[in-house]
Amino acid sequence: MIYDFATTAPMDRYKLLAGCIVPRPIALVSTTDGKGANNAAPYSFFNVMSHEPPIVVLGIEQRRADTPKDTVANIRITKDFVVNLVDMRIAEAMNVCAIDFDAGVDEFKEAGLTAVPCTKIKAPRIAEAPVALECVLMDELRYRQGRSIVVGEVVAFHVRDGIVNERFHVDTLALDMVGRLAGGGYCRTTDPFTIPRLSPADWAAGKRAKISPYRG
Repeated sequence: MIYDFATTAPMDRYKLLAGCIVPRPIALVSTTDGKGANNAAPYSFFNVMSHEPPIVVLGIEQRRADTPKDTVANIRITKDFVVNLVDMRIAEAMNVCAIDFDAGVDEFKEAGLTAVPCTKIKAPRIAEAPVALECVLMDELRYRQGRSIVVGEVVAFHVRDGIVNERFHVDTLALDMVGRLAGGGYCRTTDPFTIPRLSPADWAAGKRAKISPYRG
């Protein structure tokens, strides 16, 4: 089947993109308005795009016509935000943060999450999150229908004790991350596998990569 996106309705395009590009990492983004009002909201139109410079990108829709979500409004004020990654421990709290509360409601309190100060930016991070990325705003690209693409540079990286070893190797299984599917669907990183990368010489020699259980 083929769908011409020039004639496919926006919500149908969303269903195709969100249903097929899976799993997606979840950014539970925490921000502040600079006057003490904090906000936390999850976004799965998110990923890391570069390590040098370290860049993450968020896709955020407006709340309604000409009204940005608290996340975008706060980022425009403070020029920073935190990407808190979601594991099974905070999956239910993340879902609470997804509720369409009125502007100004503190999702930290509603979800029972703990806001703690960051080291280099104004926005707070979530203490319960396994990983938190302190980010400063690099750019905001604004598109039709109120879509903002927020580009952030990671300036500090928090990770739960015992996850990273002295060689900077991450125990991915210990993270127990949650990924986003379509609708109300989610998945866990509980059944990973490894496919070794081949060199041109390996391929020319007839070698083939074998799939094996992921050991971290």
